Amino acid sequence: MKLLLATQNRHKVDELMRLLEPYDLEVVSLLDFPEIGEIVEDGATLAANALIKARAGYAHCHLPTIADDTGLAVDALNGAPGVYAARYAGENVTYDQNVQKMLDELQDIPADKRQAQFQTAAVFYDGETTITALGEVVGSITTERRGETGFGYDPIFFIPEKQKTYAQMSLSEKNQLSHRKRAFEALFKNLLQTHHAFKAEPQQLES
Repeated sequence: MKLLLATQNRHKVDELMRLLEPYDLEVVSLLDFPEIGEIVEDGATLAANALIKARAGYAHCHLPTIADDTGLAVDALNGAPGVYAARYAGENVTYDQNVQKMLDELQDIPADKRQAQFQTAAVFYDGETTITALGEVVGSITTERRGETGFGYDPIFFIPEKQKTYAQMSLSEKNQLSHRKRAFEALFKNLLQTHHAFKAEPQQLES
């Protein structure tokens, strides 16, 4: 099956391509279709935004499409930035500007009050069927950037059981426990059970 990833984010494409390796798929992304332009994500929830992207991708490319939206809920900020994580510091801002705003907002918050949850909604849409799955990882926000890998809030999202931020992990290590992996694993499990064209590679089935 040929599958579209409805994202123009190179970092996200790299993560998702790694997660999709076990499946018998030909995968393309919106990086291959730049003419689609920006997709306005004006949904009130992560799942709504993911579905907006999946439907837009399908309408443009006529391929079964998966999309996701991720939010960061910080307890000390009453759940903010939530669905607005990508534009926390404003429209058309950099990852670093979002990170800096969060560090500034939390500068007087003690370590034991900096809990946060990374949440992802993943959606599959093929013109008829819509499947949604959710994933979450609980961590905390550091007081300074740590690590050089990843993107977005990865340098300040700390995983207690690993004693690392996402940005201190390799891509494969992050993929073992990320919110995005958990959402897509649940989505793929559903697709394997319900979609005739979604299959694992033979070696995966034998292992």
